[in-house]
Order: sequence, then structure tokens, then C-alpha cells
Amino acid sequence: MRPIPQARGVLILAAAFLVAPIAQARAPRQSPARNPGAIKGAVLWRDPGSVETLDFAHGPGGAAGVPRGPFRFIEELGDGTVAKLKVRDAGGRVWVMKWGSEAKAETFASRVAWAAGYFVLPSYFVRSGRVTGARSLGRASGQVDPSGRFRDARFQAWESRYLRENNWTWTYNPFVGKRELGGLKVVMMLTSNWDSKDARDVDIGSNTAIIDRSQPGRPEYRYLITDWGGSMGKWGPFPVHDKWNCNGFADQSENLVKGVKDGIVEWGYSGTHDLSEGISVDDVRWLLRMVRRITDSQLRAGLRASGAAPQEVECFARGLRVRIRQLQGAARSGERKLTRVSPRSSS
Repeated sequence: MRPIPQARGVLILAAAFLVAPIAQARAPRQSPARNPGAIKGAVLWRDPGSVETLDFAHGPGGAAGVPRGPFRFIEELGDGTVAKLKVRDAGGRVWVMKWGSEAKAETFASRVAWAAGYFVLPSYFVRSGRVTGARSLGRASGQVDPSGRFRDARFQAWESRYLRENNWTWTYNPFVGKRELGGLKVVMMLTSNWDSKDARDVDIGSNTAIIDRSQPGRPEYRYLITDWGGSMGKWGPFPVHDKWNCNGFADQSENLVKGVKDGIVEWGYSGTHDLSEGISVDDVRWLLRMVRRITDSQLRAGLRASGAAPQEVECFARGLRVRIRQLQGAARSGERKLTRVSPRSSS
């Protein structure tokens, strides 16, 4: 493990915690769900500010961050289940390209998480371009023609500051029992992201990570979801779940919230790991401070920028609005006896 730049006592504490999820990955049933305590510099969420003014067309990278071609091939990546290339753009920035249904889903769903205040890697949907120098491709050979031309790719900013030896799980991290973690779980369900793999799944690939953004004398370790590709379709077990399927997304939208009992929200969602237990009405109310301020025009702009066809733009925007209204209905339910939350409730 490479050393973390901070005081020796904090280093020992951080190392002990950060190794714990790996042990849990080998024997998850032996690790109880608990809060391992505060880790200096650990952060999951930041106030996104004026949500209704955020640029959903370009996301956290902004208009200035759009990938600029031509793109120079660096290497083909073998992780995950879809084709990926690592490339450098004309401005010298490094990106990971991905194709398939995940390309659109991840570009858009990550913008929703960003608007809610969570850390995401800047992602853009690029409809066409050219990669120079690509040779002897494997899985990506079906996505890049012999001249280097490609279509419909997601470009995600390359991140080199992962704490690669470490990771976190939904049940073992510094935020267990806090509203920020409850809110992130709701965003996963709001976008139908069933692919909730974490450090317990290191053998097949975790979608959680920690990025070291420390400065001298100021540790900062960002906890985030790195892959939102399993979103915007149907949740559920295999083979029920899918990605970027608006009909499936719309069909499940009215079943996001099943009701409220004793201040705990009951959900229709299911995913790789169960995220639905123990989320309180207060967690939902807190998250609504951000997501209820996302406008329909922002949703449409983000969907168009993510490659959605006109009919998909309207379909997904309606489905998301139904889901947000369900969250609002749950927030109003409070301590009432378990009841069906109407998707037509409004604020």
C-alpha cells in the first residue's frame, strides 16, 4: 500500500480501516454492518449550491471539459464487461471510452448524482470521432473501424489517484447511519442503478472507490461510485435488470416507493446488494433539498447530451418526475401507518 501523506497516527488509523473492506470482501458474512468511525479527510458529499442553475448538458466537467478530437490511442482496458479504450485528446487530457447501453446511461445518471452533491467522474457522450494509432484491438475491434472511426461512446475522465489497494462497502464505511449515505442509496434507486457492487465484489470488479485528493496538511479522501452504467432501465435480479430502457424504467417508476412504516421508507428496488433497508424519511427529506430543485429543462438537456432520442428524452424525464414526486410523498408521510405513496403527489 502506498503511504498516505498525513500524520503517523492518522496513517495507522486510516490504514487499519481501509484494509478492513478487503477482509470483508473475502468473508462478508463475518463482518457486521457498523460505522468504523471517523477517518480524517473522508468525504462523501458536498453542497452542490444552486442546483437549478447547474449545466446538465455538460455535467461537472463543464463546456470547457468536452473531449476534443482527434484522439490518440494509449491502450485497451480489459476490466469490466464492455469494450474500453484509454485515449488522449487533442488537449492532452486522458479519457476512458466505453460503448453500448452503458454509455448513455452512465453519462446521464452521473449528472443526477452530481446535482445531488455526490462526487462523480466527468463523463461525456461523443456521437462520433476518430482514434489514431489503434492496433490489434480485442473487444473494442467491433467499435472502432480500421480507419479509427467510432460512434456513440462515453468518455470518462481518467483518474490516477485511486487508493487502488483499498475500497469501501455499503455496510462498512465512515458514513454508515448518516444522511449522506442514505441519500446516495436513494440516488442509486432513483436512477434504477442495480449494479451496486462494492469491495465485497473485488473478484468481478467493484463500482465503489476512494480518490486521494489530499493537499499538504489537508487530507481529503473522496468516496464515490465510479460506474453508473447499470442505470436508467429496470432494477431486479438477472435476467430482469437492464440498462437504458425507458419503457422498463417507466414501468417501475410508480413502484419506487412502496410506503412508509415507523419512519422508515419501504422500496420496490432490488439490486446486486440491498440498498433499501433502513433509509429514513429524514434521509429522503434531506436529499429532496437537492433533487426537487432539478428542473425538467435540465433533465431534458442532460438526456439529449447523453444521446437520448427525442422520445426517450420525454419518457425518461416523465419517469424521473414521477419518482421525485414519490419521494416527496414519502417525505410527507412521516410516521403514518404503512400506506401506498401516490406517484401523482406533488409538492
